[in-house]
Amino acid sequence: MQRWWQLGLASTVLLAAVGIGINRCQRAHLSVHALEPLPQHRQIQVYMNQNLAATFTEPYRQQTRPGDDLESIIVRQIQAARSRVDVAVQELRSPRIAQALRDRKQAGVQVRLVLENTYSRPWSSLTAQEFAQMDEHQRDRYQENFRLMDRDGNGQLSANEINQFDALQIIRNAGIPWLDDSADSSVGSGLMHHKFVIIDGRTILVTSANFTLSDLQGDLDTPDSRGNANSLVVINSQKLATLFTQEFNFLWGDGPGGQPDSQFGVNKPGRLAQKFKIADVTVWVKFSPASTSIPWQDSTNGLIAQILAQAKQEINLALFVFSEQQIVNQLNTQHQQGVNLRVLVDPHFAYQSYSEILDMLGIVLSSSQGKTFTCRPEANNQAWSPPLKTAGIPQLPPGDLLHHKYGVIDQRTVIMGSHNWSTAANQLNDETLLVLQHPQIAAHYQREFERLYANSRLGLPSFLRRKAQQHQQQCPSLKLTPTTPFPSASPPFSPPLSSVPSQPINLNTASQQQLESLPGIGPQLAQRIIEARQQRSFRSLADLDQVPGVGPKLLQQLQNQVTW
Repeated sequence: MQRWWQLGLASTVLLAAVGIGINRCQRAHLSVHALEPLPQHRQIQVYMNQNLAATFTEPYRQQTRPGDDLESIIVRQIQAARSRVDVAVQELRSPRIAQALRDRKQAGVQVRLVLENTYSRPWSSLTAQEFAQMDEHQRDRYQENFRLMDRDGNGQLSANEINQFDALQIIRNAGIPWLDDSADSSVGSGLMHHKFVIIDGRTILVTSANFTLSDLQGDLDTPDSRGNANSLVVINSQKLATLFTQEFNFLWGDGPGGQPDSQFGVNKPGRLAQKFKIADVTVWVKFSPASTSIPWQDSTNGLIAQILAQAKQEINLALFVFSEQQIVNQLNTQHQQGVNLRVLVDPHFAYQSYSEILDMLGIVLSSSQGKTFTCRPEANNQAWSPPLKTAGIPQLPPGDLLHHKYGVIDQRTVIMGSHNWSTAANQLNDETLLVLQHPQIAAHYQREFERLYANSRLGLPSFLRRKAQQHQQQCPSLKLTPTTPFPSASPPFSPPLSSVPSQPINLNTASQQQLESLPGIGPQLAQRIIEARQQRSFRSLADLDQVPGVGPKLLQQLQNQVTW
């Protein structure tokens, strides 16, 4: 008997292989219905925005494309609400979701919204001066949302365009109460990174996607974009809804304008993972962060490691960020015990110095800036020998990211949610992690993995090999694997460490040693700065102020010594 995910696998591989490098007209003639839709569990439904067994016409570019329409699924679930809708999401920029929340509020449904403080202002409220201070990434996002709102294309936003297409202005006009993670006076110890919706105390939506066009549908200015690869589960369970409502109420307190009793980040009480049954599905739920005072095995990352340790045959991972050393060590143990392991990480993060894919590929890199090496590797690195040949990066449509945060174990157990596999997610951010144990649910995630894996680049890329070679020549004490020597070559020019010019240090690229050279920053604070920038780039001293351990006195010392 074929496994569910294997139905139409040959078509999946074919479509994935041709999905990159063909134009839109060619792609339009491909029959995505060569894949049969997978059966859904009666209480837990799974959707993927790049699913090749479904099609829809997205409303912004009027393109018919493969995938599950995550935005419409969220809208329909909200529209079905009769008493209450609670939304906790890092960023809400979808006008259709905002309109659905507005309509429910006008129908007498109680609506509450929690956001990340960085994304809690309407785009149309930003001034020209604020736009000028944005980094390139923020400017691109602002300009894309401006184009979404500018319906007549005249370069100006009318009141009607703002009120109909600026999501947070729609929320504001409707009188929907909202707050962000500055409500507990912490200005956010980490990110409010949740992405869940609770409807009528019985239906829960959990996704890896923010409620933005780039996460749900695709980039407006990139025709081939299909949206960052994300999943969504819709779960009908009053017991699970009760746990999510408890989490939401910690964040909400008594709401905006009341007492400062909201609890975000480590201000929330610690809670162990909850395990129970939804019909025939075994479920674990865990909310982050975890205080450093509790044992690591009781944290969310600790739960991930415990679930991975149950693998008998295979583990497949599709991750946006992977930077947790203890988890990669657990995977190494599993792999050495004969468990088949395949790992995909988003191309923007896979080869960063903190990425655990480097361990899997068998290399150790010194931290560096430009051509200057510190000859200090990331702490506790354990390069695999022999290296893993089934780890790498997917090839995605232009503009899209691998935004998944999931693992599939033995084609039966799925780990998913908003939680990236990083120390920052574990110790700082408000996050959701679900473990769902049922082959019918796992089949959806397995098929998505096969789609991504069929068109991926695996193993040690040549540029990374050259980089490791340079580091080895500059830092002979570093133990590099794989055991096959790197080709000999003349060492590249590199000024000695003592000749590095005295200039402001870039917080987004500085090595651990460079950060520790700054006044008032020791090893632990330097590591927290590195973890914080993995989640969000620094754009100002105000961003640095959100890192635990940074205060007004230190900011004053650093004012002229750091840049971003």
